[in-house]
Amino acid sequence: MRLSVNIDHVATLRNARGGHFPCPVEAAKLCMATGADGITMHLREDRRHVRDQDVLRVRAEVPTRLNFEMAATAEMVAFALALKPEACCIVPEKRQELTTEGGLDVLRAGPFLAEAISRMAGAGIEVAVFVEADAAQIEACARLGAQAVELHTGAYADALPAARPPLLQRLAAGARAARAAGLHCHAGHGLAHDTVGPIAAMPEMEEVSIGHFLISQSVFVGLPEAIREMRRRINLARGE
Repeated sequence: MRLSVNIDHVATLRNARGGHFPCPVEAAKLCMATGADGITMHLREDRRHVRDQDVLRVRAEVPTRLNFEMAATAEMVAFALALKPEACCIVPEKRQELTTEGGLDVLRAGPFLAEAISRMAGAGIEVAVFVEADAAQIEACARLGAQAVELHTGAYADALPAARPPLLQRLAAGARAARAAGLHCHAGHGLAHDTVGPIAAMPEMEEVSIGHFLISQSVFVGLPEAIREMRRRINLARGE
């Protein structure tokens, strides 16, 4: 099972002072040296954290499976086609949100979503769509030609422990629906050391994307230790 580390918030910290430190590219190299299987970067319309050059440098300088998160816009599709990452994840994006608030409503998406998926998949990019664990949404992704879904784990990760079981059941059903639809199944948003295990234990799950928690935890223990502990917990949940 792959652990893709989202390094967006290294750039958030850098941008707070407007300088060059900490460097997201160096963070990506450190992640790959200490247990990550890939790097995730979300290039937003407003460039609030990573910038174009950050993404281009990681692609050029870091041997990794790059997961490029993006909104389905003409600008981002053109960027992805030039970048040629191993994977893209199409996410909903609103200028005013602090972070992604939920899955993309594929059932109500306009025709450009299908075009975006087709163009990127045709260029050899594995295209995933970030969705809620809902069978209808997942099946719609398959019909549009996506190769994967990333299930939104935010509600589960943010819930109190007593409230998590039904949310986990819904995610497990979504993972089964993804496999039944012939899609790779990934998960992400809000996961931490204490919540990743049940997600990693799902046999259909192939990748988790984790960022904010790991970058935050690194303030206390360092990024390598935060990643090693996440990898340990994933492996434990997988019986590895």
